[in-house]
Amino acid sequence: MSHKPHILAFAGSTRVGSWNQKMLHIASEGARLSGAIVTEIQLSDYSMPIYDGDLEAAEGIPKNARKLKALLMENEGLLIASPEYNSGYSPLIKNVIDWISRQVPDEPKLRSFAGKTAILMSASPGALGGLRGLIQLKQVLGNMDVLVLPQQVTLPRAAEAFTKDNEISLKEKHQDVMDLGKTLTKVLIGLQTVA
Repeated sequence: MSHKPHILAFAGSTRVGSWNQKMLHIASEGARLSGAIVTEIQLSDYSMPIYDGDLEAAEGIPKNARKLKALLMENEGLLIASPEYNSGYSPLIKNVIDWISRQVPDEPKLRSFAGKTAILMSASPGALGGLRGLIQLKQVLGNMDVLVLPQQVTLPRAAEAFTKDNEISLKEKHQDVMDLGKTLTKVLIGLQTVA
């Protein structure tokens, strides 16, 4: 394989032992096994204030937002795991999107997002596994010219879903999450071939 896709992977939860972080790691492994170069990050390493237009006008875009934006632009694919809070996607992810999407002079609109390909997943203690939040996140990313693949996995009752080795106890569901990474990698390789 001549082209190795570059994928940025992150979860919308910074909680120690986060189910979404565990789920993301499994999907990332699936992508690596399919030939992708995956950069898994913790959004806690890129802390930034809640987006505020007055703050941006006074101080500019925060350093961590600029660093994360640069990292995003180095990758063509996104693996995103978002918890669901009150039927919506993670406010942490929303804040990251709001800061990173800010346009700087002489930069094309939505430069860091436009043309990316993403795949989504969610783990939640509820019966729907975070599905409602993913519907919203897919819409937001789609409006930013991100191709969001239809394959997604939700993991309900996540508190009981993982083994002590951080694998998903239902082997079929574990494979489904691995396949998310594989699917994204194959699509990215195909897009590169077409280009």
